[in-house]
Amino acid sequence: MKTPDEKQDRTSGRTISLDIGTKTIGVAVSDELGITANGVCTISRENEKKDLAQLRDIIEQYSPCEILVGIPYNQDGSLGNRAKAIKKFSERIRDSLELSVKYWDESFSTKTAEQALIEAGMGRKKRKTVIDKMAATVILEEYLLSRN
Repeated sequence: MKTPDEKQDRTSGRTISLDIGTKTIGVAVSDELGITANGVCTISRENEKKDLAQLRDIIEQYSPCEILVGIPYNQDGSLGNRAKAIKKFSERIRDSLELSVKYWDESFSTKTAEQALIEAGMGRKKRKTVIDKMAATVILEEYLLSRN
């Protein structure tokens, strides 16, 4: 088995961002230059095997070099139960898909995404269907900005 650092076999410069929740996984992807972030989809979670299969399909489509996972750190920087569960699932993603996984503080991503959707005039019902994809986009945008 490859180590996490050896799992960057892909040649593309894309990053895939995940906002992992208990019911859904929001997915966003960068362009190959790592400049822009675009929402891709929201995966309805069923079980780990099906969730990983859906992620594998997305990975095959976009061929990223890394996966960025939003982690809900506590205010003191520690990991709560939800963050620990996300890290555990992220390790399964890393091992199953053979890609490196990086973590990013997603503490306000959903709130930021929701505010942007409200300002765009999107109704509550429609917001509910895209909020996780938008949160993944916010996480990825913050990450990309930090690299430049």
